[in-house]
Amino acid sequence: MKMAEEITRISEAGLGDEILEEALMESLKSYEKTYGKPLRKVLLLPPDLTRYHSGTGKITNLYYKMLSDTCQVDIMPALGTHAPMPNEEITQMFGNDIPKERFLAHNWRNDVVSIGQIPSSFVEEVSDGLIAYPIEVQINKRLLDPSYDLIISLGQVVPHEVVGMANYTKNVLVGCGGFDIINKSHMLGAVYGMERMMGRADTPVRRVFDYAEEHFLKDMPLLYVLTVTTQMQGNTLINGLFIGRSRNIFEEAVVLSQQSNLTFVDKPFQKVVVYLDPIEFKSTWLGNKSIYRTRMAIADGGELIVLAPGVRQFGEDPENDKFIRKYGYVGRKRILELYKTEEDLKNNLSVAAHLIHGSSDNRFHITYAVDYLTREEVEGVNFNYMPYREAIEKYNPEVLKDGFNTLEDGETIYFISNPALGLWALRKHFEEA
Repeated sequence: MKMAEEITRISEAGLGDEILEEALMESLKSYEKTYGKPLRKVLLLPPDLTRYHSGTGKITNLYYKMLSDTCQVDIMPALGTHAPMPNEEITQMFGNDIPKERFLAHNWRNDVVSIGQIPSSFVEEVSDGLIAYPIEVQINKRLLDPSYDLIISLGQVVPHEVVGMANYTKNVLVGCGGFDIINKSHMLGAVYGMERMMGRADTPVRRVFDYAEEHFLKDMPLLYVLTVTTQMQGNTLINGLFIGRSRNIFEEAVVLSQQSNLTFVDKPFQKVVVYLDPIEFKSTWLGNKSIYRTRMAIADGGELIVLAPGVRQFGEDPENDKFIRKYGYVGRKRILELYKTEEDLKNNLSVAAHLIHGSSDNRFHITYAVDYLTREEVEGVNFNYMPYREAIEKYNPEVLKDGFNTLEDGETIYFISNPALGLWALRKHFEEA
């Protein structure tokens, strides 16, 4: 496939709308110049509301306005295993000026087709012999529709528990992927160990995705639009925009994200309090980012308190929710034992992986402070319970600032207002991993 021009914009203070518009327009003109034909039909693949702070909602809206007068534009949020977006979430994420009929829903169980298989020998090689199964590469059938002139995949590059650094081909292969590749890539990452991967561009899961790109995606009309963001006083800043097709733009974005989104500490935290925005986090499936992204910074015997006013379920998918309630976050060792004997875990590897990720392995205590789940439900999956109203009397997210805070009783805590935007790690642990 031909390669259009790569476009990069970086600003520590954040990229303004004018710069964003200019770069996006340049990417469309570059396509037409490279291929010598106008765009008539385009598919946009943005993330869903769980990536609200990625900046891609605004970018999706800008692309739509640039294209819709002369081009059919379809928008299919890369849901992965997440629930479909209701209209109110679409409006929150993408604005109220895109017709709702332009949005398509990805169904990871029923709307996918296989485009190839990654051999077990390759998986065994990249996992240091820990895993040896083939992986069926399944993607949404719409991505194979030859009437699309261009498919634009939008996503945020940020430390990630499954692949190391999110986005690039992950948005296609998992966000728009099917049962087998989602399940097996998640289990591969869990068994290999997320502490060995988070914050890094080169991991076993990323190599699996690279294999799929090289062998099965290379002829698709894909354009990647990647952001790197930070938060300043509650506002999202788009600090980097990287547009192109090659892995080079992903690697450039990774460097900026490592500089912007990794917080190294020299002394472990005794108590961490994390706030989960109710717009973005409605399940522990998503809310456990509070665990993943802080676990490398919390002291043995320490405590993590998760302020989760919007969390009302465990899994995004009803089936996944059922399995989480059945087995609970009981630790890596126990889940690997159960995985050998329980057929439902064998057949739902992403759940098994999630249960491994969501446990501290009894190294530190995890307390969920919630409104919508009962004590019995929370303790039933092996977390500690606290009523949300009680928790915010002491840990008020409207008063706390990101970083260290000393409370009225003299206790010192470390507060994080959005765990999805970074990774916190003891420098020694990160380097050893």
